[in-house]
Amino acid sequence: MPMKGRDYLDKTLGYLREILSNYTEEYPALDELNQKIENHDYQSEEAFVRGLNETQMSFLENILKEEIKHANEVQDEKRSHELNEVYELLY
Repeated sequence: MPMKGRDYLDKTLGYLREILSNYTEEYPALDELNQKIENHDYQSEEAFVRGLNETQMSFLENILKEEIKHANEVQDEKRSHELNEVYELLY
């Protein structure tokens, strides 16, 4: 059964939190992005993206490119799809 609504959003934002935690040591500025996810009750991925500044969007864009590529390489279609939806919202 496909996830919808809040469960789907929580899963997508969960993927983003996981990804950001992998990069925060190298890029401490990403911790601010992680805090946004944890401290806000976003109603949609679009609401999350709209709340980002230009620098945060740029960081996320670069990271998502690599993470989507990795998800495709390991054939994690669900993760790839959900991350790609956020990636597309950056434009």
